[in-house]
Amino acid sequence: MTGPWRTGRRSTAILASAGPGVDDALPRSAWLDVDLDAIRGNMAVIRSMAGLRTPIFPVVKADAYGHGAIEVARALTAAGADGFCVATIDEALVLRAGGIRAPLLVLYPVPPAWVAEAAQRRVSITAGDPDLLAATLETLASRPPRRPLRIQLEVETGLGRGGFIGPALVAAARSIGERPTSRIDGLWTHLQAPEDVDITRRQIEAFDRAATELRAAGVRLPRRHVHASGSLLSDGVVADGGIRPGLSIYGLVPDELAGRPLDPEAAFLRPAMSLRARPVRVADLPAGWGISYGPTYRTTRPTRIATLPLGYGDGWSRALSNRAEALVRGHRVRLVGNVAMDAVMADVSTVPGTPVTVADEFTLFGWQGDAVISVAAVARARGTNSWEVVTGMARRLPRVYHAASGPVVVRTLLSGG
Repeated sequence: MTGPWRTGRRSTAILASAGPGVDDALPRSAWLDVDLDAIRGNMAVIRSMAGLRTPIFPVVKADAYGHGAIEVARALTAAGADGFCVATIDEALVLRAGGIRAPLLVLYPVPPAWVAEAAQRRVSITAGDPDLLAATLETLASRPPRRPLRIQLEVETGLGRGGFIGPALVAAARSIGERPTSRIDGLWTHLQAPEDVDITRRQIEAFDRAATELRAAGVRLPRRHVHASGSLLSDGVVADGGIRPGLSIYGLVPDELAGRPLDPEAAFLRPAMSLRARPVRVADLPAGWGISYGPTYRTTRPTRIATLPLGYGDGWSRALSNRAEALVRGHRVRLVGNVAMDAVMADVSTVPGTPVTVADEFTLFGWQGDAVISVAAVARARGTNSWEVVTGMARRLPRVYHAASGPVVVRTLLSGG
């Protein structure tokens, strides 16, 4: 694998090239790098895999999987995204406030009190429960919006968490279509295990039956969509009506697909996020010294310990205590002791060259020179998946957004992040 995301200590070079203003904008010496070139490049890869005529609606819920929803949506809009998916109505409204004008779909049902706002802001909502849909339609009738509310129907095909089942789907479609305040905007479902051919086949068959029943009832479906990252990256998948890529937009492959055959173009996806820090203290400690709370780790020899100013308050899970590594000067070092809310410690005793200092940059995941710690490796170490690792990065961690031309913007809590 080659590319600019592997060119040495990129983050430090980016901050330095912009002068002291960008570096001084960081209120702490731990931050996330977000590569907008990678985001746009991943969009191009997905467009190539899906076909030029297939609408692409990237998923930017949970603050774009921790990457930053507004910044990512702006980059993807420039890259040709057809619209976006979020999980909640407030996520959609944040995008609208940030200047995103593309179609938006909220993937989970919206509280009835908010549906008029959704209609006003041209946000499509999801219906998947008869009672909630009835309350939504009653709210619209009592307070008619200036434009019809766009509603997409979710079909329960086997995931077991949402969507209409059997005759309830046709009844829901009719109740939406017979009112002037609402209109059907699409039909969709979500795959349970795209890596399992049999489960996926049964779900798609159930979805196709549901679409056939709606057509037989005279319901017109403007849009149908099923596939997300897992099925898109699997070899031979053909998308119909649109796709909702999530993890792949951020350059990551779903953990369940590890070791399985993928579309050859998946190799061109580039991880967009790296977690970096500079120490706030580097000290030489004697043998027998306890490290962090507990302690669960004691030095067995004179040891040089670097304290990195991030912890479980930033999304670096306590489950990673004594189980993770970092990169410094391209070398792997152990993270030792229990992860604290705001600190994690690295044993830098064996790093070649002059002793490590507070000027050195550490990478907890991402590339540094020719070395890499992948998000998937961090996920395995803490017993979870890649989604949780990136999505769990706290908002208090500054985000440094950059492209080939240099830093684009720094987002911190002080700047409204």
